[in-house]
This record gives sequence, structure tokens and C-alpha cells, in this order.
Amino acid sequence: MFHLDQFTDWALLFLRVMAGAIFADSGYEDLKDPEARSKSIEMPNGFTIFLGVAEVAGGAAVILGVLQQLAAIGLVLIMLGAVQKKIFVWKTGFWGKSGLGWSYELTLISMLLVILSTDGGKFVLIA
Repeated sequence: MFHLDQFTDWALLFLRVMAGAIFADSGYEDLKDPEARSKSIEMPNGFTIFLGVAEVAGGAAVILGVLQQLAAIGLVLIMLGAVQKKIFVWKTGFWGKSGLGWSYELTLISMLLVILSTDGGKFVLIA
């Protein structure tokens, strides 16, 4: 049939860039106004700043392919925290109201697990 496995490393690069961009942008938004973000996620200001820095650093590491497996593990932990908060604290359903459920977080976790299990493909700087 089709021999698309020749494009696997390019697909993994695209996956890393997309996942990393999402996290880096999210972290940047947290850092732009940590007070407002702290209120929206019901967490202390210092934790929100830590979260923003972790997302920016993890996102950059995933994009560049620098210790991407460690970055993926850290970002999975952040997403598991978000899922926990949405399910047990905010009682949000899978799809949530207005599409704000925890399906988004599970999608990102799935992307990160592919990066983790493949080491991000061959287009990395430091494995």
C-alpha cells in the first residue's frame, strides 16, 4: 500500500512544534498577567508564575528537541493537574460547557505521550 513511514520524523517534528507552541503560548499568557490568571484557575500568584515559566520552558524544549522526553513528562504532569482540577474541583464534564471540558487536556497528554515514547523523532538537538 502506501509507504508513509518515510515521513514519520517530519510528522513528529510537526507534532513537537505544535504541542510546544501551545504550551509556550499558554505559559506566556500566564506570565503576562499572573494575577488575573491566578484568579481564573484559583491558585496562588507564585504558583501561576511557576506554571507559566514551566510551560514556556517545556514548550521551548519540546519544539527545539532539547531533553524533550523530560519536558514531555513535566508537561504531562501539568496537564494531569489541570484534568484533576476540572474533574474533581470544578466538576467539569469531558466536553464541559462551551467546549471547556478536559478533552483538550487529554489531547495534549496524548501528543506528549507520543513525543515521550518516540523521543521526538530524529530532528532533535539533544536527546
